[in-house]
Amino acid sequence: MGGARYGLMFAGQGAQQVGMGKALYDAYPLVRDLFAQAEEASGLPLRDLCFDGPAERLTDTEVAQPALLTVDVAAWRVLERESGCVPAAAAGLSLGEYAALVAAGAVGFSDAVRLVRARGRLMQEAVPRGEGGMLAILGLDREVVEGLCREAGGPNEVAPANYNCPGQTVVSGRHAALARVREAATAAGARRAIPLEVSAPFHMTLLGPAREALRPLLGAIAWRAPAFPVVANLTAAQVPDAASIPDILARQVDHAVDWEGTVRTMAGLGVDELVELGPGRALAGFAKRIVPGVPVRSVAAPDDLRVVLEASGGGW
Repeated sequence: MGGARYGLMFAGQGAQQVGMGKALYDAYPLVRDLFAQAEEASGLPLRDLCFDGPAERLTDTEVAQPALLTVDVAAWRVLERESGCVPAAAAGLSLGEYAALVAAGAVGFSDAVRLVRARGRLMQEAVPRGEGGMLAILGLDREVVEGLCREAGGPNEVAPANYNCPGQTVVSGRHAALARVREAATAAGARRAIPLEVSAPFHMTLLGPAREALRPLLGAIAWRAPAFPVVANLTAAQVPDAASIPDILARQVDHAVDWEGTVRTMAGLGVDELVELGPGRALAGFAKRIVPGVPVRSVAAPDDLRVVLEASGGGW
């Protein structure tokens, strides 16, 4: 086994894609068991939705969240079994934070699935479909984007939702305000302003009702102290103890995700290699800009796992 200390990064909403998890499902009985648990806990046909879509249904917040959690955790369980190593730290982008807490043993998988299905429903109900969305702005500093949001209507209309990496900020809000920000960002020199495939404007004040409705559900869970450090989106700091988790996760719903700060904190905890778990490669791309000296790999399918294990000499 090698001596590297690795950090886990779990994909969040927006990473969903039809076909996700199927190669792992076909290759590993433990993943088939995990999907069965997830379907029982969620009441959703997650195998059909993940493997066959349709994409529009998979994008629905109430479906996307338990589906992504299942694929994220499946990738981790396979990596854990094949590598046999304990990570030095973990984090997940928004919804992915629940997968990080499952990996660290802070919450059971079935409890997490039930929580995120409810979370998705509450987030969607807070802002009816069609009234809001999210926009990724590339090529502007975060301070510039914050100013554009203030000018376009302020925090109750549009606001920064994700600080993904240097030069990429996602904003969230009502469609009219988003259109104003998009036009202003282009005028300010943004390289691109890209609407995201989500069904609601997450991580802003409009989600306050979802935050408060989620609190009692989070409070009903028997949380445990994470077995290894988990870095929270809300604070970009290590979760201090089990008792703090419900409040951190509740406030995450209507506050911006500081992913750039989260990854920097993981690196500061001594992580010298990062592994992205779940569909897509977005988090690996962000990490290369946040901590360019840290190697980053992605695991979403058995072929990815073989590459990671070979690169590490069979383990860490």
